[in-house]
Amino acid sequence: MEEFVYLIRPTRENFIESMTQKEKEIMDNHFEYLAGLLSEKKLILAGPCLDGAFGIVVIQAESMETARNIMKNDPSIHEGIMSSELHPYRVSLLQTR
Repeated sequence: MEEFVYLIRPTRENFIESMTQKEKEIMDNHFEYLAGLLSEKKLILAGPCLDGAFGIVVIQAESMETARNIMKNDPSIHEGIMSSELHPYRVSLLQTR
């Protein structure tokens, strides 16, 4: 398994403060999607910047193509409320709690 990071960014300014009901539903689906990846042991970590600038998702996948498919199926990206970029990644240090 290889590791990848995908960054997500809102497609408009002040997204966090001005989400519509539909966008809130999409973001709830985004959270559930990531929770599913976690239960499948595909997600290493995920979370947003508290200022709303971007979020990161670190995943494990067999290939870049598989990672790209995981990213593209993220509801926030699939529904077009977030832009994304994918990069090969390596977790070098990780604090466990």
